Amino acid sequence: MISVMLFKRDLRITDHAALAAAAEAGPVLPLYVVEPGYWALPDTSGRQWSFIRECLESLGRDLPLITRVGDVCDVLSALKATHGSFALYSHEETGNTWTHARDRAVRDWCKARGIEWHEFTQSGVVRRLAGRDGWAAQRERYIRSSQIAPVPIEPVPWESERLPTSKELGLRPDPCPGRQTGGRDEALAMLGGFLTERGQTYRKAMSSPVEGEWACSRLSPYLALGVLSGREAAQAAAARKAEVKGTRDGWSGSLASFTSRLAWRDHFMQKLEDEPAIETRALHPAYRDIRQGSDAHKLAAWSEGRTGLPFVDACMRYLAHTGWLNFRMRSMLQAVASYHLWLDWRDSGMVLARRFTDYEPGIHWSQTQMQSGTTGMNTVRIYNPVKQGKDQDPTGIFTRRWVPEIAHLDDKYLQEPWRAGDVPGYPPPLVDVAEAAREAREKIFAVRKGKAFREDANAIVKKHASRKKDRGFQRDPMPGESRRRPSKKPPTTQMSFDL
Repeated sequence: MISVMLFKRDLRITDHAALAAAAEAGPVLPLYVVEPGYWALPDTSGRQWSFIRECLESLGRDLPLITRVGDVCDVLSALKATHGSFALYSHEETGNTWTHARDRAVRDWCKARGIEWHEFTQSGVVRRLAGRDGWAAQRERYIRSSQIAPVPIEPVPWESERLPTSKELGLRPDPCPGRQTGGRDEALAMLGGFLTERGQTYRKAMSSPVEGEWACSRLSPYLALGVLSGREAAQAAAARKAEVKGTRDGWSGSLASFTSRLAWRDHFMQKLEDEPAIETRALHPAYRDIRQGSDAHKLAAWSEGRTGLPFVDACMRYLAHTGWLNFRMRSMLQAVASYHLWLDWRDSGMVLARRFTDYEPGIHWSQTQMQSGTTGMNTVRIYNPVKQGKDQDPTGIFTRRWVPEIAHLDDKYLQEPWRAGDVPGYPPPLVDVAEAAREAREKIFAVRKGKAFREDANAIVKKHASRKKDRGFQRDPMPGESRRRPSKKPPTTQMSFDL
């Protein structure tokens, strides 16, 4: 009997438990199915497919990968008709609602035909987790455990189909000239460059849209597609941290922050694993009807970077060009959409999901809700986009590059061009920043009252919040903030996981 290795978000051969187990069982048919149904979803985009295609081409140079286009169950049926019965191997996936339903369909297909499906974990996310107590220790044991070396396989021949173009998948044109290139070599080069050079200023530079482009690891798209495993990244960081121990050049602190954010990555993905409805339904029941749809004009203006709020527009245009943005700016974009513009987080969240080359549903939707104030347990953080522009882009170099319509303005007007009068070619602000924030704050806090709200919030904390004793999840101080002793309460503020 042959073994079929079904690749999903694990496009590598190193530290690959499922592939190693399949190879140990006998001849292996490595398979990746391009699913048109997935690429028809509103959270997918051409830039994502272009990146994945490059990752698949890279994987195909490491093993004889078979690619097929269609429904997974149909492809498996065709394979069974050709090769007879087989055993199916894969890693678990914490994806969106569609991939969750697809995996259920595959499970039913296998059960109906007596096919054994062997699934393996590839991260700190735990399936069917009973509760968060002890989760961090369980994750830490996994991260510290030995990586799995690449294994030779005895390939099984089957006809492979060429990878489709974005147009053939029905995806709209999505130019993203500044996006990262997919592939294992690129991932390893990015990891090595971060650990030996770029990461030295990571802790203090990550919040800047200018410095963060260089100082952040930029590993997020490779981790999202499993081109690099989280365990590989964490252990490489630990080895580098041991090398720089005792130095006072910034490396130790930056590597500690990076390791912490790898842990937060699993923490947020665990939320979606435990509660898949986070993608479509507000976590706290009291907030499920607080925003009734979105103003189409405001949503379009925000999406296209023409809100009249320069720093917001600069960040959105940069994201459209690169497919990446540092965490603080992602948080600001979502907060402005949800609070100042009062857009439904599901609408604005879909826009950002399509724009992010590193779209990871577990992180994205958990953070979208956190930054929109719908979890009931997190600090309500309404970013002031004018202040953020002045703080994070003090020289105006970022804003002027991406909003050239106002590049000629004096520094004192750059983040508030309306103070200089009408600016030809640039729109007035959609909202009064201070007034919109005040109205949003009143709406959000009007709900956060009463025993019923607190009881629901406590239940959410019990199920989803990190635990104080889990040292890997203590918050680093934000710039300008003094370091405090850990609170006795579970941390509930928004966390940065810049990668």
